[in-house]
Amino acid sequence: MDILKISEDHVKNLFKDRLSSVYTYHNLDHTIQVVDKIKILAREEHVNAEDTEDLLLAGWFHDLGYIDDSENHEEESRKMAEEFLREHQLDEARIAKIGKLILATDKFYKPTDHLENIIKDADLYHLASDDYFNVCENLRQEIKEVHHQKFSKLQWAELNTAFFAKHQFYTKFAQENWQPIKQKNTEKIFDKIKNLKEDKKEKSSQDKDKALLNRKKLEKLESPERGIETMFRVTLNNHTKLSQIADSKANILLSVNAIIISVALSTLIPKLDGPSNSHLIIPTFVMIMSSVACIILAIMSTRPKVSSGTFTRKEIEEKKVNLLFFGNFYKMPMEEYLWAMKEMMADRQYLYDTMIKDLYYLGIVLNRKYKLLRLTYTVFTIGIIASVIAFVVAFRNVTM
Repeated sequence: MDILKISEDHVKNLFKDRLSSVYTYHNLDHTIQVVDKIKILAREEHVNAEDTEDLLLAGWFHDLGYIDDSENHEEESRKMAEEFLREHQLDEARIAKIGKLILATDKFYKPTDHLENIIKDADLYHLASDDYFNVCENLRQEIKEVHHQKFSKLQWAELNTAFFAKHQFYTKFAQENWQPIKQKNTEKIFDKIKNLKEDKKEKSSQDKDKALLNRKKLEKLESPERGIETMFRVTLNNHTKLSQIADSKANILLSVNAIIISVALSTLIPKLDGPSNSHLIIPTFVMIMSSVACIILAIMSTRPKVSSGTFTRKEIEEKKVNLLFFGNFYKMPMEEYLWAMKEMMADRQYLYDTMIKDLYYLGIVLNRKYKLLRLTYTVFTIGIIASVIAFVVAFRNVTM
């Protein structure tokens, strides 16, 4: 049994099937890179075959916990690795060692032995990568999407310099071969910070002029926006009250017609068996059928309609989704809904268009409710009149 190949296939399938697309850094590509660097370090550091296999297994599993828990992913990864390896009957001592290696990838952990030094250096190889800035940008986007923390380019560059200052490579091979590249990346970051600060100074004078103009615009917009918000609030309250009134009226008709049917079933129908009461069959049938029709129409007027409950990021970007109606998002994960709401709130036009659409569709629903309610009252009125006429005619024919 090739436990390494089985583990590789298992991890790749889980990443492809279950990992959210918001993880632009901690994903399968990062895991493959870590495994590749473990192979290099294990070879250059002269690690024996079993320890190399343990390192590679730890490398495959070390970020798998992100599919369930990004806050405590090392511990989740360890549990998932131990469960999987135990199912495949790996030695318990090796399972414990692999779990310890996975925990060693925590960014605050200080390695205590040679194997931990290797996996630690492999996990942070990207600091010495020629593609460092693209990888780093992926990490910034992931933090923004997952943890909802936004950093400007200048803030992010300054945070990276602080991390570089605290970081060190532990293995001899990494110190000799990766440290010089890391140093070059550090210098590039300082150059980037310098350029960003210069750009910031150049824009500061322009920003002051823009601020004055924006302040005047805001002063002009402030009063109309309050009026718009009041209009939305009052209109929404009116729509809600009208909907409640319609539902109340429908409930009244349901109750009244249910009582009529109950009385008819308990009082009139038992008497229709006798020949002397045969004249009551048609009036009773007219009364019961009109009540049944009223009940059906009243139920239709209050019957809710719910949509699919999902949306895509493309639909949000194209501003096609009304996020104010629960039927459009109730099946979505919380992270996706938070992202979508923030996107909408950041775009004033999208926000107002959504509020307008929400009022419009509420109006459509109200129109349907009141049309059915009007039809229900019409059927109820006609049914009562027809029933009374039918009973009068029936009794008159009997007496003649």
